[in-house]
Amino acid sequence: MSTVTATKIELAPHGTDHSHGDDGKTPLGFWIYLMSDCVLFASIFAGFVVLRYSLAGGPSGRELFDLSFVATETGLLLVSSLTYGLAMIAAGRGNLRTVFVWLGITFLCGLGFVGMEVHEFGKLIAEGAGPDRSAFLSGFFTLVGTHGLHVTAGLIWMAVMGLQLVLRGLTAVNMTRLVCLSLFWHFLDIVWIGVFSIVYLMGAA
Repeated sequence: MSTVTATKIELAPHGTDHSHGDDGKTPLGFWIYLMSDCVLFASIFAGFVVLRYSLAGGPSGRELFDLSFVATETGLLLVSSLTYGLAMIAAGRGNLRTVFVWLGITFLCGLGFVGMEVHEFGKLIAEGAGPDRSAFLSGFFTLVGTHGLHVTAGLIWMAVMGLQLVLRGLTAVNMTRLVCLSLFWHFLDIVWIGVFSIVYLMGAA
């Protein structure tokens, strides 16, 4: 009788963890979401490419874009991708304190990126180059703004993730959430490389 009881006590935590942990469905579902986001960004990219020469007598990218400013912005996002990778390495080693350090740096880099983007938008609108000025600028604000909103959502997610780590630590559920956030963050990094190349580099050429 004691053996049966002991077995039940030992198996209960495992059963609980299995029911709330990573059963494979969460990462798969998140990959499906990312594929839908790929379709979204592909559509917006296509729209921008079609509209980029529709200036309606307004300024072109060559007149508007400051590549040194955008390069700094890009550097922040690339560094944030690296620091998030380091946070995942620390999480795999069970080092929660180091996870917080790297996540904090990632958050600050992402926040700097969003701040620079908001500054750029404000400057363009103040110069009369808002989204209503031409089809080109409408496409520009839609594409870059959609990416910026995704980064903002990622920052909110990161802050909530930090709270979850404070409350519960590196549980199986939190590890799955960290992996999903990692996929999302690196995906945004890849999308931005496309934005930087197609919108800014080609636009300023």
